[in-house]
Amino acid sequence: MFIALVIVALLVASGWLFMRGESFGALATGERLKRIQSSPQYREGRFQNLHPTPNLAEGAGMVKIMFTFFFGKDKRNKPSQKLPSEKTDLLRLDPSEDILVWFGHSSYFLQVNGKKILVDPVFSGHASPVRFTTGSYKGSDNYTPQDMPGIDYLVITHDHWDHLDRATVAALQPKVQRVITGIGTGAHLERWGYAPAVITELDWQQSYMPQQGFTFISLPARHFSGRGFTRDQSLWMSFAFLTPSYRLYLGGDSGYDTHFAAIGEQYGPFDLAILECGQYNLSWPYIHMQPEEVVKAAKDLTAKKLLPVHWAKFSLGLHAWDEPIERLTREAGKQGMAVAHPMIGAKMLLKESQLFDRWWLFENRP
Repeated sequence: MFIALVIVALLVASGWLFMRGESFGALATGERLKRIQSSPQYREGRFQNLHPTPNLAEGAGMVKIMFTFFFGKDKRNKPSQKLPSEKTDLLRLDPSEDILVWFGHSSYFLQVNGKKILVDPVFSGHASPVRFTTGSYKGSDNYTPQDMPGIDYLVITHDHWDHLDRATVAALQPKVQRVITGIGTGAHLERWGYAPAVITELDWQQSYMPQQGFTFISLPARHFSGRGFTRDQSLWMSFAFLTPSYRLYLGGDSGYDTHFAAIGEQYGPFDLAILECGQYNLSWPYIHMQPEEVVKAAKDLTAKKLLPVHWAKFSLGLHAWDEPIERLTREAGKQGMAVAHPMIGAKMLLKESQLFDRWWLFENRP
């Protein structure tokens, strides 16, 4: 009995030490914590969504979900072959080009009106605290922090592992002039070497204008946050990014809700809406959208074009890896919504119309 108790104590202590590791970041303290506690979104000890948002659907049990996660995934949950991709030389871009380069999942680079923006970069090859789980698909990791140019604005939508990667943002730190994120997330970044002076933390409906003609407006999303057992201590969000030439919506993760229509009415129409599409399930319908809901959200936003992200790099849901894009493009066709679906790493032009190949069908090609 004594030996068993010692073993349990050692396991508990090891787990405690592991959870205090650097990659887990830090919780807010001091003035940052006071600001969090004074936020209209912070109630009953945590940040809240606009409407009640259960973790799981009514009747969904965690035991059943975990069993399905390990034994009930679609047989095509991951690609059977290496993904096709391109590699754009971001260090030698024509500064007059307005482009977007998607890196798979929710990571992408923008060069807009001469400014360089990087959103939710994850270049470490995994989206979890341990490397042997949640690995990226082969072919989706062509880029490294060394491939990035100087970044004017690093945008972090929330602190989940598939959006905020310590190894990546730590390596990028010398190249980043300004970080724009939700209140609370700065505590992680400061632990990882970022100076407080370069971090701008926003609450919903706050604006940041770094210079004339460029404005970031922090807007609601329907999701949650947390890198460990303590949840909802930093704010998840979406952004309207307004430039001299474009109105862009940077969606982050979100379940469907009324905020999309409200944002579209107040800040639309958007030239491009970048919305999550993937890692959904009927058991968690409030925090991730089904592909058909993504099209509806883009319509609510009054978007001229939709770029679906949050797919083609990690399997965090149970569906086939390419099901999100198949369902979304089918619904977009019915609704008359223009969809951009560039290959990972390819250059997408913002000023011009482009034809995009259905590159994800590579598994079926001879």
